[in-house]
Amino acid sequence: MSSHREAPEISKDPVADNTDVYAFVSPDQPDTVTLIANFIPFQNPYGGPNFYEFGDDVLYQIHISNSGTGRADISYQFRFHAKIRNDKTFLYNTGPISSITDTTWNRPQYYTVTRVEDGRSRVLARNLLAPPVNVGIRSTPNYAKLAGEAIHTIGTHRKVFAGQRADGFFADLGSIFDLGTLRPFQMAHLIPSAAAMGVNGLQGSNVHTIALQVPIADLTRDGRKPTDVMDPKAVIGVYASASRQASKILDDVLGIAIWNGPHKQVSRLGNPLFNEVIVPMAEKDKWNSQAPHDDKRFAEYVTKPELAGLLPVLYPGVFPHLAAYKKPRADLAAILLTGIPKGVVPGFQNYTGPVQSDLLRLNVAVPPAKSPDPLGLVAGDAAGFPNGRRVFDDVVTVELRAVAGLTIPLVDPSFKPDAATSAIQDGTSNTNSAYLTAFPYLGTPAGGYQSKPGTPAV
Repeated sequence: MSSHREAPEISKDPVADNTDVYAFVSPDQPDTVTLIANFIPFQNPYGGPNFYEFGDDVLYQIHISNSGTGRADISYQFRFHAKIRNDKTFLYNTGPISSITDTTWNRPQYYTVTRVEDGRSRVLARNLLAPPVNVGIRSTPNYAKLAGEAIHTIGTHRKVFAGQRADGFFADLGSIFDLGTLRPFQMAHLIPSAAAMGVNGLQGSNVHTIALQVPIADLTRDGRKPTDVMDPKAVIGVYASASRQASKILDDVLGIAIWNGPHKQVSRLGNPLFNEVIVPMAEKDKWNSQAPHDDKRFAEYVTKPELAGLLPVLYPGVFPHLAAYKKPRADLAAILLTGIPKGVVPGFQNYTGPVQSDLLRLNVAVPPAKSPDPLGLVAGDAAGFPNGRRVFDDVVTVELRAVAGLTIPLVDPSFKPDAATSAIQDGTSNTNSAYLTAFPYLGTPAGGYQSKPGTPAV
């Protein structure tokens, strides 16, 4: 969660596991859109000597759908390769790393960026350097400088970064997956205990980020920067994926696994929490392998979500209106599968058409908010989730409230949400390093030396 361990098979392959996707009009560069895809969940900062890195055998992609078909019209591909400088040492670094080009960094990683549109591929950049991980105060004494050196400019007004960042997602994982407990409201749970503050289960964790900032006109259907929010061409759909080649063979001579054949998708993500808490466990791996334009087969789990049925059971007497509501959840179908059409939210839409597909939909004509609200659209901030997703948006609270019925009146005015719905939350916030105000926006990753292993509670 968001999609850190969302399916049985991909949870065994973390280097290809897509954890979060963000898409937003850049607040400091409002003529551009920032696209972020995170991978490799739950990184311990002190995970040496073989620290985390992108997979040389994984094809990472960020996709844009702008034609209303749910299919990828534009894809940005990222391929990585690592190099060992000194093959006589086990060390990740043989001294302080003061620059990403320092030879004291023994395992640098390089990558290539390719843009694919209408079946035509164009390499945008080759041999770009990722930064090392944040080892500690002696090995990486000025990590912010190293990360800054790894922000590369491609052409005009285009930036790319690939490397370690602090995990910007926050959620009370330990509580939520303990029979749907929300600590601030656990006194009302079927198995009650005293109310408590939420605990961020991602505290101290890092991820690996691929971030891309491009002009809005690079992503729209007609190659223009729209200004009318109600213009259908102002809306793009975004998702990210990871793919591996079809077969894996152990090379006895090299002693390593060699991948062969065509690439097959093993992980994907659009909206946060979709596969995590909507798709049944038996179909999660199937969902990860398919493209969004085939998501009609999963629509039944959106229009009748299991969690909406569990809330009245887990919190007896708290959600009587939700328990009595038997209609298909047209509100969730609009938010997650088609986008919100005109006439539902005054002055706003992010509708991509009738094709049901899990895409993170962004109306690029909506300018960045002057006073952003982490609850996004439901709090009146149209620049936030589910209109795209900013790094600080509180998607857990927004989606919990939506599932609990807060958004039903948008499509069914006869429904009155239960009193508790507008207060429901897991009680967490970002407790990792602060978000940045400029690209790549996610904060400095926790350092290995500076971090202290947690002490399990009993």
